[in-house]
Amino acid sequence: MQEILLTYRFVVYCLRGIKKSVSVQRRRSVMCNRTKFPKYTMKREYTMKKNLIFIGMPAVGKSTVGIVVAKRLGMHFIDTDLLIQEQEHKLLREIIDDVGLEGFLKIEDQVNASVKAKNSVISPGGSVIYCENAMKHYKNIGTIVYLKASYQTIKKRIRNPKKRGVVLKEGQSLKDLYYERVPYFEKYADITVCEDGCRIEDTIKNVLNAVRKYKKRTESRKKLDNTVKRELKY
Repeated sequence: MQEILLTYRFVVYCLRGIKKSVSVQRRRSVMCNRTKFPKYTMKREYTMKKNLIFIGMPAVGKSTVGIVVAKRLGMHFIDTDLLIQEQEHKLLREIIDDVGLEGFLKIEDQVNASVKAKNSVISPGGSVIYCENAMKHYKNIGTIVYLKASYQTIKKRIRNPKKRGVVLKEGQSLKDLYYERVPYFEKYADITVCEDGCRIEDTIKNVLNAVRKYKKRTESRKKLDNTVKRELKY
């Protein structure tokens, strides 16, 4: 009789575990307005760095989302395009006209690589992902958030790349630029938040949720790592 009772309890325990697992999977599969992309994904890290750096294509709202996220989290906000203009005493388009795209990227790399920030949300220009020194610096001082949107979403938002200030190489289309940059965004991102089918307030909410979960997960892993180290000592 006791063996039967123990078996029954074990089966109930397993069923509860399966039910919980299915429930978690369902929650993870929730999408903005039923789009095919999940709200956000995260890379495995052991530390949540104190700054947040937003990357992504033009028109994803790096500055718009960044300002609100900074306000909600009690952080500072830095727009590095403004820092570039302040240093050069020119508008971005004037700098590009004077020194060309390659010359501009050197300036962008120098300015972004020299940013000193604590407890800040940083919004660099979309082309910062070409700047090796800058991205290495940002990986060291912060957690990188990629605001992801499909090409169709970007195309809808940027109807005229030239008027929007998007700099394209000779013969390059917006689509070419998009697919050229995506691998860089994915390479550097610690957190990826999908915007497809989302309103701006949805994206802000998803970013905040992703950052909180990322922080919680990294803290848990750090505690686990410290526990393992202590156990190994003994």
